[in-house]
Amino acid sequence: MRRPATPPGPHRPIRRAAGALASAALVLPLLGAARPADAAPRPANSLQRAFAAAAAEYHVPQSVLLGVSYLQSRWDAHAGAPSVTGGYGPMHLTDVRAALAATPRHGAGTANPRGDSARTARPPAPAPHVKAPSSGRIPARLKTLPRAAKLAGLAAEDLRTDPAANIAGGAALLADTQRRLGEPLSADPADWYGAVARFSGADDTATAAAYANDVFGVLRAGERRTTDAGQTVALAAQPGLAPRTAQLRGTGLRHVSAAGAECPSTVSCEWIPAPYEQFGDDDYGNHDVADRPASPDIDYLVVHDTEGGWEGVLTMVQDPSYVSWNYSLRATDGHVAQHVKAKDVAWHSGNWYVNSKSIGLEHEGFLAAPDSWYTEAMYRSSARLVKYLADRYVIPLDRQHVLGHDNVPGPTAASISGMHTDPGPFWDWRHYFELLDAPFTATADGGGGLVTIRPDYTANRPVYTDCAARRQTCAAHGSSAVRLYTDHDEKSALIDDAGQGSGPTKGLNDTSSRVSTGQQYAVADRWGDWTAIWYLGRKAWFENPAARPTAVPAAGQVVTPRDGVASVPLYGRAYPEASAYPAGVPVQPVAALPYRLPKGQRYVVGGKVPGEYYYAAAFATGSHRLVVGREQYYEIQYGHRVAFVRAADVKAMPSGS
Repeated sequence: MRRPATPPGPHRPIRRAAGALASAALVLPLLGAARPADAAPRPANSLQRAFAAAAAEYHVPQSVLLGVSYLQSRWDAHAGAPSVTGGYGPMHLTDVRAALAATPRHGAGTANPRGDSARTARPPAPAPHVKAPSSGRIPARLKTLPRAAKLAGLAAEDLRTDPAANIAGGAALLADTQRRLGEPLSADPADWYGAVARFSGADDTATAAAYANDVFGVLRAGERRTTDAGQTVALAAQPGLAPRTAQLRGTGLRHVSAAGAECPSTVSCEWIPAPYEQFGDDDYGNHDVADRPASPDIDYLVVHDTEGGWEGVLTMVQDPSYVSWNYSLRATDGHVAQHVKAKDVAWHSGNWYVNSKSIGLEHEGFLAAPDSWYTEAMYRSSARLVKYLADRYVIPLDRQHVLGHDNVPGPTAASISGMHTDPGPFWDWRHYFELLDAPFTATADGGGGLVTIRPDYTANRPVYTDCAARRQTCAAHGSSAVRLYTDHDEKSALIDDAGQGSGPTKGLNDTSSRVSTGQQYAVADRWGDWTAIWYLGRKAWFENPAARPTAVPAAGQVVTPRDGVASVPLYGRAYPEASAYPAGVPVQPVAALPYRLPKGQRYVVGGKVPGEYYYAAAFATGSHRLVVGREQYYEIQYGHRVAFVRAADVKAMPSGS
């Protein structure tokens, strides 16, 4: 691999003949990303100087260039690896054919997405392997890098691997967009609203406007951070900046109606419905008509990744024989499509109890490709949508109610090993909750009985395997997850999950010995720089040095078995007692999971809920019933996934008791 180029001086443009696509770009993204080991480290301000040089060369306001880059990548270079949609470098210039030629898929999880034993759902067709599209079928938003390379007179390989060249290409593309709109290369950032909107790659006015508004929000607020490569970048705040939004009328973008979609005005949203269709013999797909939140309530928001590209995902959700989810979010620009109304039940989590009380959000991305990073535009759009839904349905913004698919419990013992594991350890929960205005902070003093998991995402890099092939070590990457051991030593055994039916591994899809950012646990012990928590019925240790804490003290409510009981059972769903079922609704078994909550152990409470079962086993809605029992349950953080315990089996208390 060639040594990265040095940033150009303000009066010396980068000019190099554009060559053929390098063969290295056509292999796995994980294999061609690292900088050469013998390359000298760049000065900590070299990226800032690259922005200044490119802005001067192409006559783009430096603040605009920085703002666009922040919304794309938060100025991270990701060591030359592509995003989930084939975007490279700080400017997220896209080259989907090179990036997705061999992107791996996780393929984990065999659970019935409906997760209801009262009705056997039609098994979903497997998600198709997403092949790199031919050039004639690639949307313009997925092939901006070749055009930027041509405009800048640079090799496409340089724009993929060299941050300075990538920034120059982005500046050239912005300047060309400004000229095409008939606008001057003005020094005033307010004059660049239309070009910023078009840079998003969106083909409709609402999405382009939402993207541009985000960029100008960054310009008004200002930003400063240290990137994944240790570069310090700053953007001074311009609180009074008022862009010329009227420019959007001259961009030639189409209008997409938001009619029917349930979204905040701050995101671009359209209604692409999933079909409610009957196949005969009362077999139907791909969701259930209901009357939520009145019956039952909506208590959870579940974050997924798509394991496929945008166009293929929309095709699948419109297939009545497939499954469904409520919303899809696009990576390049944060565009949202809604498929199932909030009042109806989508089939997405593999647990009918959670399905009946949740809204599922699919994010364009791949679990098993750690370097296929999620864009800031999608994180922000998702956060605004989640805040809107949480406010509308009174859902707490915490990790007991905003779940990953990998936190949803198996409804029965037989289903545990087949539960899905997305969005996985590379979803940045800490940043996501900061965007939700619900950051994970210490809520107790250092001696508190609980902890909130909160590693530094970039610095926290546990080893994972099975990214591209069985037992193959994944590329080192920042992670939201922290690994757990049986003793205060990384050489000790990993924590075992009895429900999985196999020993623990460091596999990407093995959640046995893993906690995630924002999750809360009761402290069981401490030893030097190590902390033990109660997890899956035993002590589980993780390194937690005071100088670089992996968790912060927390306060809250916990449960422990009631007096005189050695242990109590746990459940994957909070179903009512048998006597609560009316005639015509089959009684659902309250089946315990292969886990116990032992005496002397404490687990954090997410909430207290009544036993409920939504009966919807037929296409015709006349037979649908919500069964509510007298039995009460606590939702608890038991392992990596949540679980439920009968309130009558435990006693609840503040964590300091």
